[in-house]
Amino acid sequence: MSELALCRADTRVWPLRVALLGYRSNPFSGGQGVYLNHLSRALVDAGHNVDVISGEPYPHLDERVRLVKLPGLNLFAEQSHVTALRPRHLLSATDLFEWFSMLTGGFPEPYTFGRRLVGHLARTNRTYDLVHDNQSLCYGLLRVQRSGMPLVCTIHHPITWDKDIALNHATSWGERLLIKRWHNFLHMQANVARRVHHIVTVSERSRQDISSAFNINPDRVRVIYNGIDTDAFHPEPGIKRNPWQIITTASADQPLKGTQYLIPAFARLLTKYPRLKLIFIGNPKPGGPTERLIKQLNIGDRIQFMHGITTEQIRFLYAGSSLAVVPSEYEGFGLPAGEAMACGIPVVSTDGGGLPEVVGDAAVVVPAKSSEALANAMADLLENPSMRARIGHLGREHILARFSWQRAAGETAELYREALT
Repeated sequence: MSELALCRADTRVWPLRVALLGYRSNPFSGGQGVYLNHLSRALVDAGHNVDVISGEPYPHLDERVRLVKLPGLNLFAEQSHVTALRPRHLLSATDLFEWFSMLTGGFPEPYTFGRRLVGHLARTNRTYDLVHDNQSLCYGLLRVQRSGMPLVCTIHHPITWDKDIALNHATSWGERLLIKRWHNFLHMQANVARRVHHIVTVSERSRQDISSAFNINPDRVRVIYNGIDTDAFHPEPGIKRNPWQIITTASADQPLKGTQYLIPAFARLLTKYPRLKLIFIGNPKPGGPTERLIKQLNIGDRIQFMHGITTEQIRFLYAGSSLAVVPSEYEGFGLPAGEAMACGIPVVSTDGGGLPEVVGDAAVVVPAKSSEALANAMADLLENPSMRARIGHLGREHILARFSWQRAAGETAELYREALT
């Protein structure tokens, strides 16, 4: 591992040269891409030099952040996993493993990213003071750590929660088998989490769950709350709110995100408020559970799905809506809740995972996994314009006071200092 050791720069120098890692990093892949974008920008604002080393799909980054591309097969972008193999892939054991694992229902991207990372660091002449991983928890990180390179790992939440919730909602033994196969990478993540020296997470609830899921001392896990981009997410007072428009942001077919509770709640409200419309920032799988549920309830004409839209478009949708709903069964943090609150729209949130830590007393909080509770809370806000205005104002002030990427970057840099000593 002497080649990797050469990648380390003089740790007495401040500011630092940091390598931020992401195995899958575009903003439409979830909060991990948002985290990489904003944390890297805030670290650069603080004077540090940051490279983001990422697999496909690649992140959107500030122009001052250097993107180092580690392309894999990107099989999610292919129409067929079977025919995605090319002759050049036969020359790579990593490519072959990624293709075959995906073909048999696995999720190999974190593991194969780690293999490519180790090869890249051994070849490169770039020097880093520290490597900061974003949720890959791949075996390659242990080789980086053994080389003497200081290593910090962010775990947003343990994916064991995704697995358990998906299994609870499975409707057949075949579906359960596929879910277990897909989440086989968790054995690797648990092993790596127990052996890395510095772990950061995004909420106290996540810290507890990481400790339980991976059997590690919670004192080893530092909590650094995410920021919210309040420059991009802000009120648009010139846009008139539609009193009958509700908005939500969720991965439509992931049971973790609670769509299976929101849609029946919305259907219940339609019986009393037939003019209601639900804007859904998400993309349901054709023929998937969300589509089937909407068809079963016969409410497809009252729901509009939007996917791949810009931050500005999302902000305008918040500004034109009466209230936002976060129905998640579990969130490690809950960026959509914070972004909606930053836009000044009143939020109905469940108490799933770390959401109460984000919304505090500035949103309407209901028990997770309850369509009735969601419907009742939304009805109360629909009936009370003054309550909507008050909660929307409180939400914006709450986010401004507590969640900034500058603070997150400062606390992260302090953790870097500890890792370097």
